[in-house]
Amino acid sequence: MAMVGQSLYPIAVLIDELKNEEIPLRLNSIRKLSTIARALGEERTRKELIPFLSENNDDEDEVLQAMAEELGVFVPYVGGVEHAHVLLPPLETLATVEETCVRDKAVELLCLIGAQMKEKDIVDYFVPVVTRLASGEWFTARVSSCGLFHVAYPSAADQLKAELRIVYGHLCQDDMPMVRRAAASNLGKFAATVEQSHLKKEIVSIFDNLTQDDQDSVRLLAVEGCAALGKLLEPQDCVAHILPVIVNFSQDKSWRVRYMVANQLYELCEAAGPEPTRADLVPAYVRLLRDNEAEVWIAAAGKVTKFCRILRPQVAIQHILPCVKELSSDSSQHVRSALASVIMGMAPVLGKQLGTLGNLISLISGFLQDATIEQLLPIFLSLLKDEFPDVRLNIISKLDEVNQVIGIDLLSQSLLPAIVELAEDRHWRVRLAIIEYIPLLARQLGVGFFDDKLGALCMQWLEDKVFSIREAAANNLKRLAEEFGPEWAMQHIIPQVLEKINNPHYHSASHLIASPCHGPRDNVVVNSSKERVPNIKFNVAKVLQSLVPILDQSLTEKTLKPCLVELSEDPDVDVRYYAKQALQACDQIMVSS
Repeated sequence: MAMVGQSLYPIAVLIDELKNEEIPLRLNSIRKLSTIARALGEERTRKELIPFLSENNDDEDEVLQAMAEELGVFVPYVGGVEHAHVLLPPLETLATVEETCVRDKAVELLCLIGAQMKEKDIVDYFVPVVTRLASGEWFTARVSSCGLFHVAYPSAADQLKAELRIVYGHLCQDDMPMVRRAAASNLGKFAATVEQSHLKKEIVSIFDNLTQDDQDSVRLLAVEGCAALGKLLEPQDCVAHILPVIVNFSQDKSWRVRYMVANQLYELCEAAGPEPTRADLVPAYVRLLRDNEAEVWIAAAGKVTKFCRILRPQVAIQHILPCVKELSSDSSQHVRSALASVIMGMAPVLGKQLGTLGNLISLISGFLQDATIEQLLPIFLSLLKDEFPDVRLNIISKLDEVNQVIGIDLLSQSLLPAIVELAEDRHWRVRLAIIEYIPLLARQLGVGFFDDKLGALCMQWLEDKVFSIREAAANNLKRLAEEFGPEWAMQHIIPQVLEKINNPHYHSASHLIASPCHGPRDNVVVNSSKERVPNIKFNVAKVLQSLVPILDQSLTEKTLKPCLVELSEDPDVDVRYYAKQALQACDQIMVSS
């Protein structure tokens, strides 16, 4: 009897703590379910623990959420996949609660467990769970059921599949908008499991009903189903059933629906195919770009490059570019920012070579390149001079794309003045973005042009008031040295760096010391160790450590090591730390040699 009492003790503790008024105690008990299950064993877990959890009527969402998470890893504790069905009842209960996050977690775990179950068990246990939830009196159960059909359907027999399709159709016409929203949201996943013969007849009919729902929250979720459903249908069926819906949605009375269309238009076009897109969806897209609501413009503007990729360049120049020009001068900075983030990608799209099929195609290609320069370049320059930093930053980040079409000469003539102006912008993040793209520009402009126009600018940043700018400027010099080679660095960077380091009025020498530009600088670094500023001294120690592997051992012993020994006795703890690290590196080099 004593042994039986001891074996029942864990379950007794669990029951007591689950009934405790203190939420932390109940949470603690729930989070130890896996430990208790291991102690009870697989059979007792199935027969005692799981039924108890199924009957648990805790009203705290945090406790229920924790229970759902624990049950998600319970399959091994109940005896593996063969007994996974015993976990369905407690999760079914959790799928009916009012709190959305608990229901969503329960549905997620039901799908996870259902995917592991054998087909017979799905038919015997999982499908009944789905049908019970779908016919639940409270709407929360019906909402949860919508996310389970795609797991239950593939394993069902033909007659049962027909019943499941009918049940799903009823959910799509439920009196509660929340249920219809869930049905619309999960339609794509369910449709992917339905046979092609039933897809066109039944699923498309269900979809049509959802697209005509009087609730805009249902219609906008149906928009998501357009692309998914369109990819499942035959091309001609997609054009017949999906394309008209897209066109109608682009004129929907609710701006939220139009926003969703603008946000997913590229995916919708992929489903519809290129030819119908050119014929029917270009006018729809133009309407979205000129919509009354700023949110719709922003979403549409963000997809302009992707949309142009599936059009012939002439069509994009004729229909899309005028809208882009209007958006570039829109009063909303968010619209201009969204446009700036993608517009640079239009240059290679509109100005790309069309092939090598003779002189005619060469002429067309040249025309497109001229049109790109004539139409896009003023827009680029306008956005580069925008008063809001985000707009300018988005343009700067994609400058390399426009060079593919515009060419280096025109790039340097038209864009460089704007770049120089931005390099002195009052917003430090704009200056930082310019610094990060300087090596890319240098590669495109070439050494000669860079030395004439941008070299002085790179040195000027080393004296910026903002730490991040000075740090980035020092790193920029390293990248430029790697780009143009050591000879260029010795001639153009090293002399100016030495001049700044030796200048007593320059207080940011630590960045230059730490910047690993090419060239002989060990004497400069050692001399900098005499500085009073700790930041400079520990950067000296870092640089000396990096020089140890590449310098001659005699030079290390004669010059570097005495300097590091002196720094290892510095009053500042950071200086001592990095100096000792460098000394250890010296010792390791000596041992290995």
